Amino acid sequence: MATLNDYSPEVRAEVKQVREVVATLHAQLIKWNLVVWTAGNVSQRLRTADLMVIKPSGVRYEHLTPESMVVTDLDGNVVDGQAASSDTASHAYIYRHRPDVYGVVHTHSTYATAWAATGQEIPCGLTMMGDEFGGPVPVGPFRLIGSEAIGEGVVSTLEKYPHSPAVLMQNHGPFTIGKDAESAVKAAAMTEEVAKTMWVARQLGDIIPIAQEDIDALNDRYQNVYGQR
Repeated sequence: MATLNDYSPEVRAEVKQVREVVATLHAQLIKWNLVVWTAGNVSQRLRTADLMVIKPSGVRYEHLTPESMVVTDLDGNVVDGQAASSDTASHAYIYRHRPDVYGVVHTHSTYATAWAATGQEIPCGLTMMGDEFGGPVPVGPFRLIGSEAIGEGVVSTLEKYPHSPAVLMQNHGPFTIGKDAESAVKAAAMTEEVAKTMWVARQLGDIIPIAQEDIDALNDRYQNVYGQR
């Protein structure tokens, strides 16, 4: 089994940098009330090698450091560090089957997980959802933790919703993807925000749907025009 010392100085330098990024981003999950205790995880894939950095299993967020982040290959085998997150195999599956994805996040945020527990997608009733998700936040199939099964469910669901960076895995919770870990964390925060707002909207009455052509226009503007270029 390869160890980190078997990789080039360039790869080891990127591992050090990504460990710092991933450790810092876990604090954002706490800041935005997306996780409790040891639940949830952030990972980022390297660009210099087929490796990823992910949270260690069962470690409280206040104890996380860059050095405690675990390095694995894209089959989930540990290359450096202790036991990796129980979702490692699913993160690895996503990276192997989505070469455009370099960040994956899993949370148990309250409102998004409530939609997942009822097997309901979050309907696209806000322009911000058109921007970020290009439609509803979809529901993926029920899968047990500890294998690639959840990752397979995420990938197969997103094939049907190519603009969405988020999937609500039934009876489990949200998984989000991005061009890097920060983008995936942003998507996780946005998922919880729209999950809460759409739940509140349903208490007030029927959600007014947005026409698909308008959703498409919103998404195109947000992805290709909005922000600094």
